Amino acid sequence: MIEETKNRIIEMAWEDRTPFDAIKDQFGISEKDVIAIMRKNLRSSSFKLWRKRVSGRKMKHRINHVKNIYRFKSKKQI
Repeated sequence: MIEETKNRIIEMAWEDRTPFDAIKDQFGISEKDVIAIMRKNLRSSSFKLWRKRVSGRKMKHRINHVKNIYRFKSKKQI
C-alpha cells in the first residue's frame, strides 16, 4: 500500500463524520481492514481511544449518516 493512501485512510477513519462506507467506496477497504490498519499504525493508546470513540458512533455508518443530514434540513430546501 502506498504511504499516501495509508495516511489518507487513517485520516478519514480518524474523522468522526466520515463513514466506513465512504472509505470502502474510495479505497475498496472494509471496516475490518480499516481497523487493522489503524491498529498497526497508531500507538496502542491512540488506537484504544479511537476504537472506543467509533465503536458506539452511529455516524461511522452511511445509513445513519444520511439520516442525520436530512434531520436538520431546512423546510425551505427541496
